[in-house]
Amino acid sequence: MLKKIMSLYEDSVLFSEKPLHISNQFHLFYDQSENQWLAIPKSKLTEKELNLLQVLYQQVNIPSKPSGKWYEFLMVNGPLPTTSTDSNFRIIQFHIKGNVEQDEIESALNGFFSDEVQYIWEDGQNGSVIEEKRQISLSESELASISDTLESDFYVKISFYIGKLFPLSNQLPNQYRQEKEYFQFAKSHLSGSNTFTFEKVFPPFVAANLPNHIKEKLYKDFLEVFLDDPDLYVTIKVFLESNLNASMTAKKLYIHRNTLQYRLDKFIDKTGVQLKDFYGAFTVFLACLLFQHDNLHK
Repeated sequence: MLKKIMSLYEDSVLFSEKPLHISNQFHLFYDQSENQWLAIPKSKLTEKELNLLQVLYQQVNIPSKPSGKWYEFLMVNGPLPTTSTDSNFRIIQFHIKGNVEQDEIESALNGFFSDEVQYIWEDGQNGSVIEEKRQISLSESELASISDTLESDFYVKISFYIGKLFPLSNQLPNQYRQEKEYFQFAKSHLSGSNTFTFEKVFPPFVAANLPNHIKEKLYKDFLEVFLDDPDLYVTIKVFLESNLNASMTAKKLYIHRNTLQYRLDKFIDKTGVQLKDFYGAFTVFLACLLFQHDNLHK
């Protein structure tokens, strides 16, 4: 219900965890049934609307706290932060599953990131690292290693979404909110990884949001084959994710190459689609992502 209300008020922010602080320009409401908090700009609410929301939801008062120019800019429609250079910025979001103090996490992250990065926190589990282009030094694989290290040191799981480089402009908050949506989708729907990027998340995001009539076509052409033979689905997905490399696929699946070729031929016979054609591979990969999504959420 809060999501529907959020859509009515521009610049509203929905939280899955109780925010530690919030601008005094917002009213904050708590929905106990969904365990969510919604911050709505005071300027967007009439007195009548405010009274109605106070009846429907618990209004929460959290002392405002200076959160830095970046927090105000990205989260509450504040002014552009003043920087010394005309540069691009990358925002790395992180989510912590477990109990740990913010200061401890920041101190640990400082051992990997440049001293000049900025941190913003939404709540006790979610935050972001803001890097200027010249500060960027960590790759996706290095961030995955950092996640493993922090899990070992603090006994918490931490996942990262590595944002794209964007210029500092009034469009950045909207771009940041879009990346937050991708990260939320990844946390809810993707497993087996602790680091995410646009390239990793967008294909399954598209598959999950296909119109029903498109999903039905994919089911008819491919997904019935996967339902009849789940091992065939795993084989095809790993083959496509291995860039159609047969040796790598056989190694990952611990099967002989002849067995792999038999399964590939079986799939081609059943569907009539050639996997080594780009368009065929793209279509089948989309079907694999849809099959994976639907099976995870049955």
